[in-house]
Amino acid sequence: MTRPAYQKFDVAVQASRIDGQGAFAAQAIPPRLKIGEIRGESISVAQARIRATRSERIMIVEVSAKTAIDFSRSADPMRYTNHSCRPNARLCIRQGRVEFYALRAIAPGEEITVDYGETHHEGRLPCRCGAPGCRGAL
Repeated sequence: MTRPAYQKFDVAVQASRIDGQGAFAAQAIPPRLKIGEIRGESISVAQARIRATRSERIMIVEVSAKTAIDFSRSADPMRYTNHSCRPNARLCIRQGRVEFYALRAIAPGEEITVDYGETHHEGRLPCRCGAPGCRGAL
């Protein structure tokens, strides 16, 4: 299967030691380059906050004060990107798009992780990243 043009590197979805499924580099990813994006359903922030209370696994990113993207039905592999307190990538919101960039070189087979920052979990969800200096909660 051919990847969409907005996915710059091949990413595989497989079991993660952090949580459920994860996004894993299927090829070497150089530092500072765009890995790819997630596309999903555009909804209001108000609707996003309601949906976040109804799901244990939240796959929503607020992209502006009024708009959020819900990835729960997306086919993009980057939707499985897990949190780490010591991530190898960063999530960047650009022109309403949710993009991922490598912070350092990512080896084939390595799980791609980002720091979720503020979440709808409000510090109540235990962090399972296992990174040295883990904050302990999201």
